[in-house]
Amino acid sequence: MASANIVFAQEIQGDRLNLNGRDYPVAWQQWRDAQNQLRTGISDGGLAQRFGVLLGSTTDPFQQPVAWFQHQFSPLAVRFSANGMYRYLDITPWIEQHQWRVQPQGNTLQISTPPARILSWRQGRQPWGDRWVFELDRPTPWQINRLTFSRTALTPRDLSLTIEATGELATLPNVKVTATPDRTVLETQIPGTVRPVASMLLNPPRLVIDFRTDAPPPRTIQWAPGLRWQQQTVILGTRQFPVDLLIINPRQPGLRLRPLGITPTTLVGLATLPELAQRWQAAAAINGGFFNRDRQAPLGAIRSEGHWLSGPILNRGAIGWDDRGQIVVGRLSVQQRVRTPTGTVPIVTFNSGYVQAGLALYTPSWGASYQGKTGSEVVITVRNEQVVGQQPISNHQTVPIPSEGFLLVARNLNSALLANFPPGAAVQLETTAMPAAFNSIPNIVGAGPLLVNQGRVVLNAALEQFGAGLDAQAAPRSAMGNRSDGSIVWVTTHNRIGGRGPTLAEWAQIVHQLGLINAVNLDGGSSTALYLGGVLVDRHAVTTTRVNNALGVFWQPTP
Repeated sequence: MASANIVFAQEIQGDRLNLNGRDYPVAWQQWRDAQNQLRTGISDGGLAQRFGVLLGSTTDPFQQPVAWFQHQFSPLAVRFSANGMYRYLDITPWIEQHQWRVQPQGNTLQISTPPARILSWRQGRQPWGDRWVFELDRPTPWQINRLTFSRTALTPRDLSLTIEATGELATLPNVKVTATPDRTVLETQIPGTVRPVASMLLNPPRLVIDFRTDAPPPRTIQWAPGLRWQQQTVILGTRQFPVDLLIINPRQPGLRLRPLGITPTTLVGLATLPELAQRWQAAAAINGGFFNRDRQAPLGAIRSEGHWLSGPILNRGAIGWDDRGQIVVGRLSVQQRVRTPTGTVPIVTFNSGYVQAGLALYTPSWGASYQGKTGSEVVITVRNEQVVGQQPISNHQTVPIPSEGFLLVARNLNSALLANFPPGAAVQLETTAMPAAFNSIPNIVGAGPLLVNQGRVVLNAALEQFGAGLDAQAAPRSAMGNRSDGSIVWVTTHNRIGGRGPTLAEWAQIVHQLGLINAVNLDGGSSTALYLGGVLVDRHAVTTTRVNNALGVFWQPTP
């Protein structure tokens, strides 16, 4: 019965929405149903972010309860894109009900909503905090289009609220109101501990914004078969930590979980998590391992489908998995050597932003070329397992990486060891991971520290050569692990209720309390982000920062 919702014939689609003259990156689709009626779908995240639609909990991926100027949640039918990146909600009933004008134009879906007016605006006080109430003459789209991130509980956050309606609004202290002929924008600052919570009422239509400091209510959305998004609050003593989880069934047909580099052809560069997810056409994504922001290169292990892309550093925590759901965690190192007819030389780093003295390996996965890093290096070019030649290079000098070979970059390597690589010498790479269980695992991401292993908290940041500042700092966090039921779990958190995010010790306790029997900390701080179906679900899009690598979930619906 569910598969009947996935039909790809006679359809048009795009990824831009023009709402009352303003363009947004929103996925959409139009198709004809069995009765030849034209249907229009907009991605669930697009409806939530650009129209103000509230998404309710559901266990059915093909029916999404929504609320938008109505008394209770009611379901909209779900349809998936052919590549599984987006989940469209069928808004065809709303188009007639609210008299929207809808017209596709190339890649853009143009939607015009009838002019609306704000009849009154008042501010009140509730037990949990301030309340804004906007009384309208008709339902109309609205959006919170800026909500900046607060690093401390005392730092104010910028808030911008746009309502597709006009009206003469009374002046409130510390609120800037900008009115145009078709919309009203309100800008203010709110305390770092406060979050805006919207609700909508009917008869008359009203938009209510509550500014709350308590924990958000739990929510669970079965986004796709085998892919569940969950929001809840974890309590540690008197501390409360709102978390977002993506719970993945690795045995679900059509689901795959893979590391994501910056592009298919290079490991060097930075991009936002939504950019990475859309570049790779992933349905979901989470930020991955650490990286050198200046060199824009990974600082940890990345292995995808059995192919090593980047090597681990400092024996730090890593997690590996296969498509059957087997999970391996541990403090990962790789012994890598290059063997020649006259000797064997160890390789200290592999496609890494971690620059060390010794011999470094750069393969085509790094990119088309290598650029000198230390000012005094010798590059050994290898093609088809044979040395082509050696050349000293200066800082920032570029050397091409052969597509059928690799480069060995010697830093502070003595001439006796360089003598192992004369032109024409045959060379062979040898790579062994430790613990040995990682050798047979096709997909690996390294970050650290290791948080939980076999059901026990095993956090030891110093053992993985993390500084004491990282261990004790309260900050946003992200992690990946698994549960005893075989599910793989991604989890993020930002601020605790009333304060900053967790310390690493608190983070280990949080993921353990969430039922993860194995878990590894991922890159955190400003990198922390969770993406699903075209949007960030754990933070506002304007606060996102660029990262070097990520993890992605790919889902291929069955027609």
